[in-house]
Amino acid sequence: MFQTLKNSIKQIAEIKVSDERKEVLKPLADFIQSKLEQKKIINLNFICTHNSRRSHLSQIWAQTMAEYFGVKNVFCYSGGTEATALFPKVAETLMKQGFEIQKLSETENPVYAVKFSENLHPVICFSKKFDDDFNPKSTFAAMMTCDSADENCPLVFGAEKRIPIKYDDPNKSDGTSEMGETYFNRSFEIASEMYYVFSKIRK
Repeated sequence: MFQTLKNSIKQIAEIKVSDERKEVLKPLADFIQSKLEQKKIINLNFICTHNSRRSHLSQIWAQTMAEYFGVKNVFCYSGGTEATALFPKVAETLMKQGFEIQKLSETENPVYAVKFSENLHPVICFSKKFDDDFNPKSTFAAMMTCDSADENCPLVFGAEKRIPIKYDDPNKSDGTSEMGETYFNRSFEIASEMYYVFSKIRK
């Protein structure tokens, strides 16, 4: 892994996850553990309304922590109830925290390659609906990262398990002097919870 990212993970490891959030995250850890013990692929699809902020942060940090803790055969995806675009501040924040990001297209909905290591495949990120052909059609856990997606998607076809792990939307800070700090902290909050989940997996 890139050294700057390793330094970020050291800071993330110090963030305390509350007992309440540990209970929220337990079904995710149980799903991963069960698949691992069955020697099956672990597909996680993180879902939010616009697939622009929280779902991408969750996808990227989950994939990173799986690698960090050596949990094999984990494949992380993201999607929305509608497609928009990855919000640029998300990419900017992740770069500050140690990822290398390459913009692969200059469209209204750009495709990004997000790398956490020199020699490993990048996480491919772009905004899409949760049932887009890019995402798995079955045998995955649907991770609901916001209230509106949880309410508007009463049924996620193909999902083996549906797990709400909701986060506050950092977009409330857009255009304010707190914007940079808010995105940085939300990213670290999500990272700390993915760190906690993968640290609990018995390999």
